[in-house]
Amino acid sequence: MPAAPTSLLSRRACAASACTDPMDLISDIAANRAAILARIAEASRASQRTPDDVALVAVSKLQPDERVEAMLATGQRLYGENRVQEAQARWTERRARFPDLKLRLIGPLQSNKAEDAVALFDAIDSVDRPKLAKALAEAAQKHGRSPELLVQVNTGEEPQKAGVVPAEADAFIKSVLEEFKLPVAGLMCIPPVDEEPAMHFALLAKIAARNGLATLSMGMSDDFETAVRFGATQVRVGSALFGNRA
Repeated sequence: MPAAPTSLLSRRACAASACTDPMDLISDIAANRAAILARIAEASRASQRTPDDVALVAVSKLQPDERVEAMLATGQRLYGENRVQEAQARWTERRARFPDLKLRLIGPLQSNKAEDAVALFDAIDSVDRPKLAKALAEAAQKHGRSPELLVQVNTGEEPQKAGVVPAEADAFIKSVLEEFKLPVAGLMCIPPVDEEPAMHFALLAKIAARNGLATLSMGMSDDFETAVRFGATQVRVGSALFGNRA
């Protein structure tokens, strides 16, 4: 993909007085992206998979405009966002400039934001309760389209975290497919930060396999290679791509 014009990057990136040179920023972020893709490829080959089996989702939540523009200039077109309103502000205009852009909602979704989410996102990865499934079904019917949907599984059964608990995952997946007639493509999880992620990735893969689901969104900046080895088809990487947020 061609890089965005330097003038556009300068205009967006250099609003602040202490601005990094746009071309330097593109170079740095392109190097980060190339390194992550190389690690994904290596982990894929080590698991007898091909690198094309794994999609890189750039987690752009809370990133400043200059870093988003730099990432777009590298050719990255798949992004993950946590909140509907933040994504609307960041991506509505950019969708017109980048028609091949794909957006995934990876954060919790309130039922009253379902219609906005269906209108904006290509995929919603955090379906986790009947009320939300019902709202998404109604929004899909109204808009005549349904994003790809992933069910979020709270593999660690953490009370503060969204997601259906593993023991209820099969029944919930069935209800979303049969009762609400929604297209469930796969599963997503976020393992507890203080536990070995491999067992959570293995559990998610097992639930997906017995429900005939092909998409596994698991693995972030610190553990995506482990996730690839356990069958991830999407990894969500933020800080390792963009750099740490201020």
